[in-house]
Amino acid sequence: MYSNKPEQAEKLFRNEYLCAPSVLSTFSQELGLDKDMALKIATGFGAGIAGRSGICGAITGAIMVIGLKYGRGVNEPEEVQEKTFKIVNEFIEKFVAKYGTTECKELIGYDLTNSREQVMALENGVYETICPKLVKSAAELLEILLGYGNH
Repeated sequence: MYSNKPEQAEKLFRNEYLCAPSVLSTFSQELGLDKDMALKIATGFGAGIAGRSGICGAITGAIMVIGLKYGRGVNEPEEVQEKTFKIVNEFIEKFVAKYGTTECKELIGYDLTNSREQVMALENGVYETICPKLVKSAAELLEILLGYGNH
């Protein structure tokens, strides 16, 4: 049975949240983080980290989810961190295998630090076509890595 988390994450994005908050908040509550707090924490990571076209916000949101589930807390051994790194790297490898890069600028085809390209991205519907697909895909990969449903 599949979960509907990818659709939830995509819906949040389409309802005008950024990519990172959409992914993190979709998984946050069952991992012990209030949804509103998750939205706030992840806000600065959207659009390639604060609109800088760096690592895709769907990826950074997913990394935060992995950290919530597997991250190293107080008085936990280093092995916990190693496991977290392994899962994060597996996520990134799967994402790159599918899309070829982790960089927002390369994924959407526009440099969001350039105001002219920001306008072009908006006019060309990037936020309605490419970005929702990346958010949904990140949530699908998370489901696999976190053991949701039967993928």
